[in-house]
Amino acid sequence: MLRIKERLLRAWLAYKRLTGLSFPRRFPIVQFPNLPLIVAVLAGAAGKFLDGSAHSYAASVSYLAMTMWAYEELVHGVNWFRRLLGLAYVIFLIVRVADALRA
Repeated sequence: MLRIKERLLRAWLAYKRLTGLSFPRRFPIVQFPNLPLIVAVLAGAAGKFLDGSAHSYAASVSYLAMTMWAYEELVHGVNWFRRLLGLAYVIFLIVRVADALRA
């Protein structure tokens, strides 16, 4: 049991180290994707191979994860560019949902 905890801790620390990578260091514009962004990309990719209600569920998970990512960037972004990126996606999402409700 202790070995499993040690492995999980090592894996978590490695993940945190990877997510800490950014370019450029002083003003991060590009960062290793965080968990909501990874989930969104994987769900979106899975949705391309699915049809029917499974496709709808995968798209919903993707949109929800992207919304969580945008919120995190908007509220907790490391600089003004990252916060602006989150705001831009929130605006894009609102416009897209409004268009879908109108159709």
